[in-house]
Amino acid sequence: MLTLQIAVVGITVAVGTLLTFLHIRQLLLDEASGTAKAVAVSVADSPAVLAALADPDPSAALQPYAEKVRREAGLDFITIMSREGRRYTHPNPAQIGGRFLGNTAPALAGRTFTETYTGTLGPSVRAVTPVRDAGGRVRGLVSAGITVEKISAQLREQIATAALTGAIGLSAGTAGTFLVGARLRRQTHGLRSAELSRMYEYHNAILHAVREGLLLVDGGHRLTLANDGARELLGLPPDADGRHVADLGLPPSLAESLTSGDDREDEIHLTGDRVLVVNAAVVRSGARSLGMVVTLRDHTELQALTGELDAERGFAESLRSAAHEAANRLHTVVTLVELGRADQAVEFATAELKAAQQLTDRVVGAVREPVLAALLLGKTAEAAERGVELSISPESELDDVALDGRDLVTIVGNLIDNAVEAAMTGPPPARAAVHLRAGDGGFLVRVSDSGPGLGAGEAKDAFRRGWTTKGDGRGLGLAMVGQAVRRLGGTIEVEHGGRGAVFVVRLPLPGPGPVAGKEEQP
Repeated sequence: MLTLQIAVVGITVAVGTLLTFLHIRQLLLDEASGTAKAVAVSVADSPAVLAALADPDPSAALQPYAEKVRREAGLDFITIMSREGRRYTHPNPAQIGGRFLGNTAPALAGRTFTETYTGTLGPSVRAVTPVRDAGGRVRGLVSAGITVEKISAQLREQIATAALTGAIGLSAGTAGTFLVGARLRRQTHGLRSAELSRMYEYHNAILHAVREGLLLVDGGHRLTLANDGARELLGLPPDADGRHVADLGLPPSLAESLTSGDDREDEIHLTGDRVLVVNAAVVRSGARSLGMVVTLRDHTELQALTGELDAERGFAESLRSAAHEAANRLHTVVTLVELGRADQAVEFATAELKAAQQLTDRVVGAVREPVLAALLLGKTAEAAERGVELSISPESELDDVALDGRDLVTIVGNLIDNAVEAAMTGPPPARAAVHLRAGDGGFLVRVSDSGPGLGAGEAKDAFRRGWTTKGDGRGLGLAMVGQAVRRLGGTIEVEHGGRGAVFVVRLPLPGPGPVAGKEEQP
């Protein structure tokens, strides 16, 4: 049995080495052909190449570009030439201007092809592709390739590795061959080495190509993988791999989620300037936890658009209610006219118009920043529909400020929404007040309400993600206010005690002068 098994292993090693040689040789040729084709097509599609072909001296721009791409792609040559085969680039500058050695007819006909041909650098596997202009006409040709000598060197390295592996396998013994083979089949789920290699390359390319963030965290809460999307979304340092999650500078809530060991679904987390949706799944092998797979999606723009959509919906609802009220008042005016009481009809109609116009004049006259003026008018109407009196302090005075309109809407809009919600839960009458003022290089926002107010602990946690007085854990508005204030370099304070709560935001304005440190009373 020992002699038979040694013979079987020996024959297997010999045949396997031969098959490996043929397989690797074909793989290397295919890989060289595919790489040359991909690089040639990529260079040909570059707008810079097409533009340089129209220059009187194309080599001046194309030679440095071709050499840079050649070194980065690991090729032996990239030749950019005219339709007639005159070289504009070559690894050997002395060959520039000479005629290209190889077939170009298929490329001139508009096709990309590969071939093995002996050129100035010896036998090589090369690809030739056309350079087309916007009209589809062939303006030039690009050839990229790898020499056969380089491929043979790689093949010899693979053969040496295969031979060494065969010798080790033969000396391991018959029993070890069977046991190791069985164990490998279990661990690789029946996949061969080439399949595993291709799977790894595909997975690695996918991980770095997707824009969504992906994190792999091991059982010890150390980061084992972060794709390009995750590094950009979280601002991870280059040496983040292998570090503990707590040492990556992540927001506390996100770090807690990554170390909890529990599955997470569509959690909202705030970073310095982003709103992220986080999903986490625990990887288990039997009853043992191997770590977590975490996905990150950037919802910053979506959250901003959602806020704008909510504002538009509020405006639409206010307009619907206003239209309904206008219809009722119009019927009243018409009825008064029909009853012969024209004076009373005029007085009734002008009184309603005067009140609405006074509100608009007061807001527009005090707040000349168009985004905030529109927001305040809409929020005033919306609050009135909900039974809350929203007032703008007479001392408010604000010109156009050089601050981002979205950030202003986020800060002022969420503070007003929070004040209206709080006023509705407090004793009647439900009131909210807004005070806006710019001066001394700073912008002041003060929003108060007649609600139940905030305790000292609540005021401290008010800007934490998920905090809300409703107890549903979905509070995000005040957290986004805090994020926007920090992004603009401002401060925010909460006054508690007594009736209602007061939120005070101070933002620096571009230009000299400190932020006003003394709050103005409305």
